This record gives sequence, structure tokens and C-alpha cells, in this order.
Amino acid sequence: MSDLLERLRGRGWRLTAQRRVVAEVLDGEHVHYTADEVHALAAARLPEISRATVYNTLGELVSLGEVTEVSTDGRAKRYDPNAHHAHQHLICGRCGTIRDVHPSGNPLADLPAEERFGFAVSEVEVTYRGLCPDCAAA
Repeated sequence: MSDLLERLRGRGWRLTAQRRVVAEVLDGEHVHYTADEVHALAAARLPEISRATVYNTLGELVSLGEVTEVSTDGRAKRYDPNAHHAHQHLICGRCGTIRDVHPSGNPLADLPAEERFGFAVSEVEVTYRGLCPDCAAA
């Protein structure tokens, strides 16, 4: 689960009303909103918030390392507040739904030395793809 608001408070990041509402929208599990979705949800809580403020705040959160950008198959970037919790993504190939998953094991250890081609591998990104239950039923 995301603890974005607590992390931002701990960093002493100035939480203006606009920044706070963006952070509140992003806080939670399985949150992977586009910037436009963040703006729409934030505007429902704080009608005067501008699209530019949302984009700027998202950019700051990414720069701080508190939110990560997730890009999938040419779709709009999505913003993931679980930047400090190791996880992978499960993505629906039809509707684009993204879920955080926490597989057991160490994917880095699964790469044999001869397949590393001399690289000093520091991180691994694994993406699971398929159809969500709603798309599979359609």
C-alpha cells in the first residue's frame, strides 16, 4: 500500500492545498492514473486546481522519486505512488488496467551468469500481461 502522504510529510515537502489533493488522489493500492485522470479526480475535490498544476506536481513527485512513471504499449503514462515498495505490474492488454503484484523469488537471481553478457545488473523490471477478468469475460 502506498504511504505517499506520510513520505512527503517526512521529507518536509510543502503540502499546499493543490499538492495535497494530488497526493491524496495518488495515495493507495493499485493506483496507476494518467495525468488527466489525476486532474479529473483532483478537480472533483478542489475545483480550482489547474491541469498545469497537476502536471507540474506529478513532475515534481517523479523528480523526488516518490512516484514512478509507468509506460505501457504506447498508452498515456501512468503514475505509481508505490515507488518505495518492490513490485511488478500485471497489465490487461485490452483495457490497460494495471495491478501491482509481488511475486516471490528474486528475478535477478534467475538470470544465469552466461546470459548477463558481462553486465553488472542492478535492477530487473518484469511485466506480466494478459486479460483482466472483465475483458476475458467479454
